[in-house]
Amino acid sequence: MQEQIIECVPNFSEARRPEVIDEIKKSILSVPEVVLLDQHLDEDHNRTVLTFAGSPRGVEQATFLAIKKAAELIDLNNHRGEHPRIGATDVVPFVPITGVSIEDCVEIARRLGKKVADDLCIPVYLYEAAAARPDRKNLENIRKGEFEILKEEILVDPERAPDFGPAKLGPAGATVIGARPFLIAYNIYLTCNDVSIAKKVARAVRHSAGGLRYVKALGMLVDGRAQVSMNLTDFQGTPLAQVVEMVRRQAARYGVGIQSSELVGLIPQAAVNDAACWYLQLDGFKPDQILENRLASALKEMPAGTNGAGFLEALASADPTPGGGSAAAYSAAAGAALVAMVAKLTIGRKKYIEVQSEMQAVLKQAEELRTQLNSDVDRDAAAYTLVLDAFGMVKDTPEERTLREKQIQAATLQAAQVPLEVARRALAVMNLAEKAVSMGNVNAISDGASGAALARAALTSAGYNIRINARDLHDRETARSLILNFIDLENQALQIEAQIQRTLEERGGFSFE
Repeated sequence: MQEQIIECVPNFSEARRPEVIDEIKKSILSVPEVVLLDQHLDEDHNRTVLTFAGSPRGVEQATFLAIKKAAELIDLNNHRGEHPRIGATDVVPFVPITGVSIEDCVEIARRLGKKVADDLCIPVYLYEAAAARPDRKNLENIRKGEFEILKEEILVDPERAPDFGPAKLGPAGATVIGARPFLIAYNIYLTCNDVSIAKKVARAVRHSAGGLRYVKALGMLVDGRAQVSMNLTDFQGTPLAQVVEMVRRQAARYGVGIQSSELVGLIPQAAVNDAACWYLQLDGFKPDQILENRLASALKEMPAGTNGAGFLEALASADPTPGGGSAAAYSAAAGAALVAMVAKLTIGRKKYIEVQSEMQAVLKQAEELRTQLNSDVDRDAAAYTLVLDAFGMVKDTPEERTLREKQIQAATLQAAQVPLEVARRALAVMNLAEKAVSMGNVNAISDGASGAALARAALTSAGYNIRINARDLHDRETARSLILNFIDLENQALQIEAQIQRTLEERGGFSFE
């Protein structure tokens, strides 16, 4: 099974007292399943960003302990800094890394939010993918007016009431918790000390003012220099090099340039690769052309047992889990991987320049689906384990028998719902595969079709698991709804399958006679 890893990047409203940050770090590192990856302290912002990762359970526990420690040591009534803030622990994003989906991170964010509110009496707002209200998806909407204004408005304005916890701010303020994809925190220093220029440049760059789609930006004065402070929320949708060049052009309007830049926290290798390719004008560059990447890949292949082989061994064992549902998710994930491969073999090729943006979108969606389906491998096994546990409950008294039957029905329903989600994702993979076959590199057309075939098999396999669990549900209306939903997915899959075959005949010269 693939290891599950998530990242957490909490922002704390303190950087001028290192001893406070040390205590917060100790609370994080007290959890064995977590590793601290990075720290960034900015005295002008009076803000520290810590980056740590580990198992979902470990990261959730470490985050709670960090929020608790920050609440003990930081008083927002005495805090001043350049960066907007509403809490001692100001914002807590969870980021899926390996073997988990954004939905898994949403569950963690909401569960942690309730615990922080209940146990620490800190108001909690949910944002990004975990947002309970559309207007709270964007962090800046929640943080409007900062601690000082929120402290007054939360008492009288229902629109500013938290999602969890009391409608009142104490010394620790409020905390914003959510789930999001990887974000690059990136600052550019200009060759001047005029903060008004930084603010004008930031306004031109940020999406909310009509700038670049996935950029949030503020202008501020840091260390006596004008700084454009940015969050890049999707480096594939808006590449890093594009951001730098727009800042450069806007700054030039006011007679200044870029002096330097800095990262806050970590950056994905892919973002650095993209920027290097843009500036070096590399055509057809592949990440495995980097020596260290090729070496790491080769070293991974050296052991006899791979993750895939390990999964197949588990599948072939006498244990009831993993079973057919997990195999379905695994097959669909393999299909998504093939679609991603076709997209990567298309992007950057001059011959396919007209479909570049479409294939970039296909790549992004395929990778997201692959992550989700990897997580579904374990989710399906866990769902069936709950069914087995429910059947194993004691049934000596009428009350115990009633409780046991209730648990069996709840677990059986979940065991039917998970493969239905897998079937939906498998259909989404088929849709992407159809685009890869119709627009992608013609030399990889069979790989796109193979991805569709794997996803189709996954959908069929998921259907068997839906039916067997729906059969045992007492609520026949729910059972019927599950089956009808799957039949609709299956009908759509048949149409996609037929379209792919037509495209293979027309574009690839395949014969099916």
